[in-house]
Amino acid sequence: MHKPYNVLFLCTHNSARSVMAEAIMNRIGAGKFVAYSAGSQPRGAINPNTLKLLGGLGYDTANFRSKSWDEFAKPGAPEIDFIFTVCDDAAGEVCPVWPGKPMTAHWGVADPSAAKGSELEIARAFQEAYRLLYRRIELFAALPISGLDTITLKARLREIGREEGATEKAMKAT
Repeated sequence: MHKPYNVLFLCTHNSARSVMAEAIMNRIGAGKFVAYSAGSQPRGAINPNTLKLLGGLGYDTANFRSKSWDEFAKPGAPEIDFIFTVCDDAAGEVCPVWPGKPMTAHWGVADPSAAKGSELEIARAFQEAYRLLYRRIELFAALPISGLDTITLKARLREIGREEGATEKAMKAT
């Protein structure tokens, strides 16, 4: 059995999509993956709508915090095997130099924090982001990673990023 793969989900503020992705991966990929999330400009707090959604789905949200991606580039940080950007802004930023050689892909999903309207409309935006991320992570977790060559694995990661609900930038990612 291979040691669990470390996966880092990045978003600019680390308050919604990346946190959802971390929670999803740690649930459905338990034993095979260990997920983390971070942001280039962390907001310092998790979006309350993210916490409400995840809590309502039975996730323990007590240890989630908005943190900088710099934490994962420092000595002693977990060596990351996969890095997925889940927002277009983070995908366009210059990332730190990551220890090891993590495989990367852009899995852009619309920002639910930008949703306007009633409380119900905003909740639906968060539910939709969760649904789209869940599908991508489910596909990724099912891959026979150790049995795929690097080129095939990279292609599969790109394909997953282009699944339903992908942002325009994700559709164009190479």
